[in-house]
Amino acid sequence: MIEVKDLVTHYGETKVLDGVSFAVKRGEIFVIIGGSGCGKTTLLKHMTGLLKPTSGTIIHDGVNIVELDEEQIAEVQRNIGIAFQSGGLFNSMTVGDNVAMPLREYGKVDETLVNALVRLKLSMVGLGGAADLMPGELSGGMRKRAGLARAIALDPPVIYFDEPSAGLDPIIASGLDDLILNLNKLLGITFIIVTHELDSIRKISHRILMLDKGKAIFIGSLDEALNSSVERVRQFFERRPDEQMAQQGR
Repeated sequence: MIEVKDLVTHYGETKVLDGVSFAVKRGEIFVIIGGSGCGKTTLLKHMTGLLKPTSGTIIHDGVNIVELDEEQIAEVQRNIGIAFQSGGLFNSMTVGDNVAMPLREYGKVDETLVNALVRLKLSMVGLGGAADLMPGELSGGMRKRAGLARAIALDPPVIYFDEPSAGLDPIIASGLDDLILNLNKLLGITFIIVTHELDSIRKISHRILMLDKGKAIFIGSLDEALNSSVERVRQFFERRPDEQMAQQGR
């Protein structure tokens, strides 16, 4: 469904991504992991067309989005959903109006159907009664769910989710993981998720990409990651600090 080839990007003189290549299969939950500053969020921005790389290709359903202009990128973005780390809701609008935004902006949906579709999407994420609430009235977990409802408003085949469990307690985070699994299973949505939460990675991932210092050092299943010969991968899953960090902490 999506193929990334030899992706390189810089922030000034700093090389953030260094020849990253991988492919995402249709219908899978593809999880991107790695330490802070390894390039995870930058990679997500490239894949959603929010940021242009220095070089390389990103193929969405046969189209190299790196070569597209802003108007063409906007067309691609209409067919993807993006759920932001904080939920990304507009605080001046009701939850229902937040979810309705893509329907009104891109969906060409009759206005008489918008409210029904909004309530349907909110019900799918467990927020059936929240349409008239303001974002400030929602808990952190509810905001994430509302952001996900907006991401699925136009029934996109793929959703990008940046740190879905960040800032949530373990019970709420587990419920969000269940929601992602259900949407993947029932609707066949492909999820590309950036996270560092080990419990979520173990629960939802079909395949995992690990970045380290801008390079892709591992691609494979959870079982393959847990038995990897790559020390950095084992270190991540075993929660072992670097020797240098451990010595500094003494």
